[in-house]
Amino acid sequence: MGLGNPGDRYAATRHNVAWRVLDTLEGRWHARQDVSVPGLYLARRGSVGPETVELMRPQTFMNLSGTALTRWMESGHALSHGDLLVISDDVYLPVGAMRLRARGSSGGHRGLESIEATLGHRDYARLRIGVGAASSAEELREHVLESFEPEEEAPIGDAVTRAADAAECWATRGIDEAMNRFNRRIRKEVSEP
Repeated sequence: MGLGNPGDRYAATRHNVAWRVLDTLEGRWHARQDVSVPGLYLARRGSVGPETVELMRPQTFMNLSGTALTRWMESGHALSHGDLLVISDDVYLPVGAMRLRARGSSGGHRGLESIEATLGHRDYARLRIGVGAASSAEELREHVLESFEPEEEAPIGDAVTRAADAAECWATRGIDEAMNRFNRRIRKEVSEP
């Protein structure tokens, strides 16, 4: 599940970086249209190795991502433990950094808070992509609704590719191997000047 906001106005914003990852995965996995509910979610189904994977984009706004997940589950999709990976932006990570976790808090991200409220727990995998911090708390809302600066496009493009690789590893090998492979590399990149 990639979090973002629907509509052309938001397509290239920091908040929608997860949808760039889904675009990459849809191409890799030759994903085809699956049952979607207009105004709630768009779903595509693809294959990676022996696994069939559903890629879902909420069509609600970010703060109501859990509503989209509820309807997706109500349409016959059962989630077992470990079946959900949520990809989102993160203003607390530098541009282009990413962090993969098996569970955790929302960190103040409204989309993740909505998912937690829907599930009633925090026990789902999440992959956060750094979009850089706002200059102040007051400017945060506008910051995530802005496009990346030209000099940020290269690190974001690289992060999208690495995030797609991490999601693919999660789907085929599980969260522990994905964290071992991708978080180790990330820590090194974040610690370098």
